[in-house]
Amino acid sequence: MNKIKQKLYDWKDRLRDRHMLTLVISMVTIIVILGLYTYKKQRDYRQASENQYNLAFYELLNYVQNVEVYLSKSLVTKTPEHATETLTYVWREANLAQSYLSRLPLNSSELENTSKFLNQVSDYSYSLSRKNIYGEELSSKDLEDLKNLHDYSNDLYNTLNQLALEINQGRISWGELTKKGKYAFSQQTSNISKESFNNIEGNFHEYAGLIYDGAFSEHMTNPERKGLIGEEINEGKAMEIAKNFVGSDKIKEIKLNSVTENANIPSYDFSIINNNEENIWISISKKGGHVIFMNHNRNVNVEVMQQENINDIGKRFLEEKGYENMESTYQIKQEGIVTINYAYSQSFEKEKVTIYPDLIKLKIALDNGEILGIETTGYLNSHEKREFNKIKISKNDARKKINENLEILSEGLAVIPTEYYTEKLCWEFKGKVEDREFLVYINVDNGKEEDTLIILKTPNGTLTI
Repeated sequence: MNKIKQKLYDWKDRLRDRHMLTLVISMVTIIVILGLYTYKKQRDYRQASENQYNLAFYELLNYVQNVEVYLSKSLVTKTPEHATETLTYVWREANLAQSYLSRLPLNSSELENTSKFLNQVSDYSYSLSRKNIYGEELSSKDLEDLKNLHDYSNDLYNTLNQLALEINQGRISWGELTKKGKYAFSQQTSNISKESFNNIEGNFHEYAGLIYDGAFSEHMTNPERKGLIGEEINEGKAMEIAKNFVGSDKIKEIKLNSVTENANIPSYDFSIINNNEENIWISISKKGGHVIFMNHNRNVNVEVMQQENINDIGKRFLEEKGYENMESTYQIKQEGIVTINYAYSQSFEKEKVTIYPDLIKLKIALDNGEILGIETTGYLNSHEKREFNKIKISKNDARKKINENLEILSEGLAVIPTEYYTEKLCWEFKGKVEDREFLVYINVDNGKEEDTLIILKTPNGTLTI
């Protein structure tokens, strides 16, 4: 005992030595620094993992939604050619969804069934697309199975969406899901009957297999720029056009921001400060001096304008600026501003033809009806007076090519663009199946079903996907 006490006293004496004390302090400091460094690295690693899981999850959510959308379209398509295309999209999106699902840190029975479901959606849609390739129409049994698949996919999307909400609100993290996997995930999927997932294999094991642009907007860039007519103008002329368009009496200051050369439509770009000290941006094409784009950002705090009045205000504005025969199509409302898509129309064989490629978008304030923005790219790329060949497929014959489950609400002629920068004249049928509305396009030359769009009516406007 005395020896132990003596050693403690000796150690205490050594600590009084400056060098020994410095060494101990240094060691403690190093340990603390290493601890903090290790903690930071672990925290950074956890954050990086969370970010990767979030990316994978939201990609999964996106592809599951696409599966639901294309399955919905498959319920109203009738021609083998278009059915093949739609079902091929289902097959592709389901495969991509499964790829991102596999990256999530979960290993629960629900997840296994979700993976199984996506597999079977992919295989079954592939099997039916092969059937269509050989010119066979889908049977009533095929359509019933597709409807069941669609219902399941809708349930799955709603469940994943709920899980996204929980994660966004910080109620649950991927770390927790990793630790508690089965329990945590089953809690989040409580709104879906587990029976639905478990029955899928039994039901389908036999098969192998800035601004919303509106309908067809992804094909609005035409390299020919048919509507871009006129001679080259200089900066001075472009500034004069910009002033006249906005209204010279409203402008306090205007200056050239840049000259854009490497764009689809080369332009002079101006910034304007109006009398209310608000910013306006406007681009004028070098060729012909056309207004390509104008945007006026201001707050709209009250909404007093009626939608019918807004549509008329927009149409009158376009007529005053030289854009005639423009008809409103789709629209969306955000923060007191409604964005309306106007498409050019012309008459043919006593029918009005909606020319979707010739698109102009207007932003209109709902407090006073002021035009806050315009975009004319689609119109400048595509506009011209069309010459149509004689219609070979009558409206009645085209109607017979539509899925019999589609309740037709309206019909007419429309020109739709293709991804190959061509256009097709089609009969446009608007209809609904149960509570969902669709647009179906039948080619007037050969009766081919060219496209199907889903119409989404939201509190903020009407959209298509």
